[in-house]
Amino acid sequence: MNTEILEALGAITREKNVERSVLVETLEAGLVSAGKKKFGATANIEVKFDNVNGTIEMARHVDVVETVEDPILQCTLEDAQKTHPDATLGAPIRFPLEVADFGRNAIQAAKQVLIQRVREAERDRVFQEFTGKIATLVRGVVQQVDRGNVIVKLDRAEGILPAREQIPRDHHRQGDYVRAVVLDVDKNAKGPQVILSRTHPDFLRRLFESEVPEIADRIVEIRAVAREAGARSKISVYSKDPRVDAVGSCVGLKGSRVQSIVRELGGERIDIVPWSTDAAVFVSRALSPAKVLDVRVIEEELRMQVIVADDQLSLAIGKGGQNARLAAKLTGWRIDLISRSEDIKRNSAEKADRVDIEIVELLGVRLREALVQAGIESVQELLAAEPERLLAIPGMSAVTAEKALAVANWTLARHRADAATHEVHITPEMEKDEAAQAVASIEHPGAGDAASAEALDPGPPPEAVEIEEQFDPDVVPAHLGTPAASDEATDAGEARQEEGE
Repeated sequence: MNTEILEALGAITREKNVERSVLVETLEAGLVSAGKKKFGATANIEVKFDNVNGTIEMARHVDVVETVEDPILQCTLEDAQKTHPDATLGAPIRFPLEVADFGRNAIQAAKQVLIQRVREAERDRVFQEFTGKIATLVRGVVQQVDRGNVIVKLDRAEGILPAREQIPRDHHRQGDYVRAVVLDVDKNAKGPQVILSRTHPDFLRRLFESEVPEIADRIVEIRAVAREAGARSKISVYSKDPRVDAVGSCVGLKGSRVQSIVRELGGERIDIVPWSTDAAVFVSRALSPAKVLDVRVIEEELRMQVIVADDQLSLAIGKGGQNARLAAKLTGWRIDLISRSEDIKRNSAEKADRVDIEIVELLGVRLREALVQAGIESVQELLAAEPERLLAIPGMSAVTAEKALAVANWTLARHRADAATHEVHITPEMEKDEAAQAVASIEHPGAGDAASAEALDPGPPPEAVEIEEQFDPDVVPAHLGTPAASDEATDAGEARQEEGE
């Protein structure tokens, strides 16, 4: 029996990858549990396992007392001397035990403790091993497919590939090899703890690292990945060595490298984009295969307006907006796609609607100059200005600012009412150019419509407004002339007076 125990411990150690010391401690704890099941929960059971010989020594300790309060732990001197003639009052006595004497139920309890402890140790080992492998590529064999979830054998552990983490075109059968990345490790899971994924962007990243030596050697670097699993992905790459083409390295000779990845992903389309420090250039490349005409960067909103030719707009957007959506994910910028004709419309509309401050006569000359110097060059900018900005203008009071805004509102309304009644002439050239016709319709909406003009009429103009004149002691008013000129005039007058006398 001793040899069988040692062989069993060795087999468990090899198969479950559990330390032998943990098994010995668990075996001793299981036998203690079996002893307490037979003699009582408070019994003082001692178990020692000889790891060399495979022998197990068990004993029960009882205290010798005058008055027994707990018969499980204590006995009288008279009872003790029946089995231990040399027993003395106050000294514990030892009763040797045999494992076979415990009975079937007690042995079964010890076995359950051992099995449970081995499972806990194995789960701890799996958790410790795979916690450091999150986002790494692993390879295993499909053991079972259960309601869409795939159980995968990973060396000395089991992983689960949930249905939501599978590529839509994946079909797994028992015995097939499968590659995936470790998504998470759930220590509290009842089943397999290692959660795998084939849809995560890191899966695509690891596949490129395994197929492209330049990426594995850190010559070519993957900067960003955007993916919609099973449909399309974009990956941006950058070469640290100017002699190495990052895109060419990933594509491989005649596309051999990227095609092997495409096959692994079930035909998923992959766009490889050269990374750039210039955000506008990077966004233009990310929208490939569409050709970009112009990019306007709006830094404070992390947004870009991208202008494309009219026939390139659908290509830039992609099926269901996929191309633009992936480009935004890849670059981290919000992308507003605009066709060339739409851009012309917007620019023309803004230009037609703009009213320069310099032509608003209801604003005094000094007020107009002060507004322009403050960077407010149009009526629209005046209406959008913060009150603090207006009050910071020299000579501007709260009342003056309020009147200036009233003038701005009336002027803009008057301008739009005038535009509504302006007659539009479509030339033969404009008839051929849809963009030009659209521009004309925006510059003069509702042209010739008297009812529209009447509805837009802002009414009588408000009171004209001017800022207070600021007195500067170093500046002499023009009608008084310069100090030198005043002195000369005084001297000349005195001279004429002397001649007359």
